[in-house]
Amino acid sequence: MSSRFVWADDAAGDVVASVLAAPPTLGAGRLVCVDGPSGAGKTTLAAALDRGFRDALRSPGVAADRAHVRVLHMDNLYAGWDGLDAGIATLVEEVLGPLRRGAPGRYRRYDWHRDRWAEERVVEPCEVLVVEGVGSAPAACADAVTCLVWVETPSDVRLERGVRRDGEQVRDLLHGWRAQEQEMFTRERTRQRADVVVDATRSA
Repeated sequence: MSSRFVWADDAAGDVVASVLAAPPTLGAGRLVCVDGPSGAGKTTLAAALDRGFRDALRSPGVAADRAHVRVLHMDNLYAGWDGLDAGIATLVEEVLGPLRRGAPGRYRRYDWHRDRWAEERVVEPCEVLVVEGVGSAPAACADAVTCLVWVETPSDVRLERGVRRDGEQVRDLLHGWRAQEQEMFTRERTRQRADVVVDATRSA
């Protein structure tokens, strides 16, 4: 049975405590996936988790760093508006695959403004990796996930958030993207596998 929350900060506190009490699942580290449809509030929750883990893992007088906590945004892995499945494949094969073996993961960052691939980034092993974004919790890596958090918000609210964030010119593109993600979520049964469900209608 999954836990359910309506505020991002409330969910973050519960997730931080449960994840740090759990055994490692991603090599010597732990993996938190913050998944759900576009515009639901995943980035807001991931930021709260980042703060929570850093507070919990820092030593007296010393802030936690990337050896302790890293946040990976799926937006950097998608190959543009039609790149959802390719981004998930990159996450599975090039990022999580090596990390499961204790080796660094790697990916090329996609530059949305220039519509092309940019620099390569390295994801070193760490105590907690938070991956946020659509498709961040693929079933192929379910055994490596310490906690899967599903974030949801009504469809009309999500669409307006996306338009407000990226401009009216993306409205039609968002409709196409939402069709991709819905097909993927049905195939992957992401919500059904969630450990925590967050209704972020009022949180983002």
